[in-house]
Amino acid sequence: MPGKTFAEKIFCSEKGSIVFASPDIILSHDNSSSIYSTFKKMGGEIPLHPDNLLITLDHNAPPTNSKLANDYQTIRNLVEKAGIKKFHDVGDGICHQLMALYARPGMIIVGSDSHTSTAGAFNAFAAGIDRTETAGLWKQGETWFRVPESIKITLNGKLPAGVYAKDLALWIIGMIGSSGADYMSIEYHGEGVKSLSLSDRMVLANLASEMGAKNAVFPADEVLEAHFGEPLNGIWADPDAMYLKEIEINLDELFPVVAAPHHVDNVKAVSEVQGTRIHQALIGTCTNGRLDDLSVAAAVLKGKQIPRYMQLLVIPASKEIYMQAMKEGLIETFIEAGANVLSSSCGPCLGTGQGIPADGYNVISTANRNFKGRMGNPNANVYLASPATVAYSALHGEITDPREIVACDQFPYHAPQSSTVDIHEGEDRFADGTWNYADVDNLNTDQMFAGNLTYNVQSSEPEKIMPHLFKGFDNSFSERVKVGDILMAGWNFGCGSSREHPAVGLAFAGVQAVICKSVNRIFYRSAVNQGLPILLVPDAVNAYRQGDIVTVDFEKGIITIADNTYSFSPLPSKLMEIFQAKGLVNYVKNK
Repeated sequence: MPGKTFAEKIFCSEKGSIVFASPDIILSHDNSSSIYSTFKKMGGEIPLHPDNLLITLDHNAPPTNSKLANDYQTIRNLVEKAGIKKFHDVGDGICHQLMALYARPGMIIVGSDSHTSTAGAFNAFAAGIDRTETAGLWKQGETWFRVPESIKITLNGKLPAGVYAKDLALWIIGMIGSSGADYMSIEYHGEGVKSLSLSDRMVLANLASEMGAKNAVFPADEVLEAHFGEPLNGIWADPDAMYLKEIEINLDELFPVVAAPHHVDNVKAVSEVQGTRIHQALIGTCTNGRLDDLSVAAAVLKGKQIPRYMQLLVIPASKEIYMQAMKEGLIETFIEAGANVLSSSCGPCLGTGQGIPADGYNVISTANRNFKGRMGNPNANVYLASPATVAYSALHGEITDPREIVACDQFPYHAPQSSTVDIHEGEDRFADGTWNYADVDNLNTDQMFAGNLTYNVQSSEPEKIMPHLFKGFDNSFSERVKVGDILMAGWNFGCGSSREHPAVGLAFAGVQAVICKSVNRIFYRSAVNQGLPILLVPDAVNAYRQGDIVTVDFEKGIITIADNTYSFSPLPSKLMEIFQAKGLVNYVKNK
């Protein structure tokens, strides 16, 4: 018998199996108010295991309008009523940084945020889920997991000067594409892992979401033991474990890179875009807002001034990091250089709160996503890079190599699925009951429902979601979609954040099915939870031509397009009950 991967060990089951488990930590943040509404619809009063809940107020902190302020107070009232001890109020920090206070080796951690995977740095299995599923966990205490296939990434050598963990993460995304690890578990192996700090590992685990992965994980080695100050009994793969894919990377061969607009897998060497004018820069977020990130940036900026009209935002990832940065003089350095230092929050990353760029702005950021409109303005361009590259670029007003050289590097890979499709006013993508997005890969949740609306409209209010559904992508969709319609889409449908609003809206509109080439795993879970069929049939999508009549026979598992038939597999039997109940809310309520 072959050995087992980390995922197979932690779930005590073979890859591909559906297992039910009770997570050790269930994370939620500002969306806890919406989760609470759904929880009450399920018949819930007090969460089943309050000691397992971790709730933070971070995504719109401090709240930017009265509705959000009221939502925050609703959450505080729930925390007090339920006796939830793991609670962090406004200013305490970003949820994935605060998770470092609680995550331990061998834990199963889920959260209503796609970057919950960050906790994999602590040798935990950590994955994002949606709000409805989180409400179900509050009610039942367990949820389902499909034991994923695994990818083994072996790191050799050590990162050169001027190259950081963010460069490595973007390098991997550029190699495999934003869906290259779709629904998989990523394991990091090799001697090179020992050269990566815990903060570096958190960067890599955080960006697993941008690889399409379910989770990423590091061993409980001497680096992690040094962090906890004690020997650890972690879980790790067997030496003879079987992997779907193996990748080997020599760290010493890497150079600084960026993710260019408008996809994370649009990776280029810094030298390929060097000289591009920059109007705004951001150092922070759950990806790169830790003390070592701030230290690197401050060393670049110390004693210098950013150009006139340059906007530089700095956001420490937690209050603890903020205070330490003050003690070390880093905050003073940033302010003297001309930066604005904001309270610990997520705001600018997803286009809420402060820091929304103007039309035509080029932004360089240490965040994790650069979708069109991600920072709140679809007429801005976002580049992603390491804190060093961002700091040097802010200082010079243009994208600059952190090695302070003019290089001729060329990124050696060309990831698939990195194009952006714009649907212009007057372009009609609807005919005979089918919406034609067959040519659209990476149709992400920001395009389906803008991030700056996520906490103004609760996912439990589908009628309020509808007017905003697909706005900015296909402006005619929300007014014309009707019961029985079918959507055709390309690869990696529903990638991006864990927000469930698009799935809620599509289900509420009565969409019969989404037929696509592949789907983001969190969106797939959201679709199941809302009773929205997602059918993965690439041949059907390739064959479809606008105007073809499309029918779906769910009982027989057949799609018919212009007299040609294509088969699909039904959902696993254990999930069919949820689907047949028209969603998880009804399923849990009926139970």
